[in-house]
Amino acid sequence: MEALTDLKAILHSKRANIYYLEKCRIMQKDGRVLYLTEAANENQYWNIPIANTTCLLLGTGTSITQAAMRMLASAGVLVGFCGGGGTPLLMANEVEWLTPQSEYRPTEYMQGWMQFWFDDEKRLQAAKIFQRQRIAFLTKVWEKDRDLQAEGFSTANSVVASALSNCDKKIDVATTVGKLLQAEAEMTKQLYKIAARQTDYGDFVRERDAVDNANAFLNHGNYLAYGLAATTLWVLGIPHGFAVMHGKTRRGALVFDIADLVKDALILPWAFICAKEQASEQEFRQQCLQAFIDHKALDYMFDQVKAIAMKTDWEPLL
Repeated sequence: MEALTDLKAILHSKRANIYYLEKCRIMQKDGRVLYLTEAANENQYWNIPIANTTCLLLGTGTSITQAAMRMLASAGVLVGFCGGGGTPLLMANEVEWLTPQSEYRPTEYMQGWMQFWFDDEKRLQAAKIFQRQRIAFLTKVWEKDRDLQAEGFSTANSVVASALSNCDKKIDVATTVGKLLQAEAEMTKQLYKIAARQTDYGDFVRERDAVDNANAFLNHGNYLAYGLAATTLWVLGIPHGFAVMHGKTRRGALVFDIADLVKDALILPWAFICAKEQASEQEFRQQCLQAFIDHKALDYMFDQVKAIAMKTDWEPLL
């Protein structure tokens, strides 16, 4: 069996894999974590490279052994139970994450977060920084990704540029988190409209319970982003409840804050493009994961969270 230090040799920010598994059994065998599927005439085993995996989503019809959970925990892999297609189904609105335990993880980022979090003014500043970095990431991705540009997703588009500019101005003058949320919602609504027009999708209304492909892909992709955000916060030791923007009474609200850094830039356009191409859920998932890798989404989350946690030069709001 691999030693604990070997399993953690790959930094979480550099890991490549997110797995969604359904209708299988996950187990430990010969020092490896495998999943077993039932084929027509035989059972098939597949290896999970846990040292290079950030999170594992277990969908319908899955089971996992205690020994496999122990190895996943030792490798620092987050495990979540979810519904079909990677998104929750009945009576659930978030993945229930099982976070590996360690009493010897560093505390500097959690302590840095706590130093500003109880100050309403500093927390608002942190929320503004996250929103500006969200726009900056979208601008960077849409300026360099040729595949997205070929589909019409480019900051050279005057409508896109106007939506980003208007949101940036509203961020500057926002005096409450409520105003920030309003600016965010207006920008995302404009981006939905742009995406629907660029892909000839027709009339689109964002509804999480809708069954059309674009809405289903948005749900699916968002939960992949939540997996990256949850991994980031676990590695840095920051509790998920200490949000700067989403409701402070929601236990996983900080996960949503961090996931928002990349959702508009990557998940939103590919949801509409894949819907136009009538892609399968698996094809859409692979496209999202490849986009995360190509644009270093997990690295970006780590950089932004660490920068806020270690920030000391807070300036008074005007």
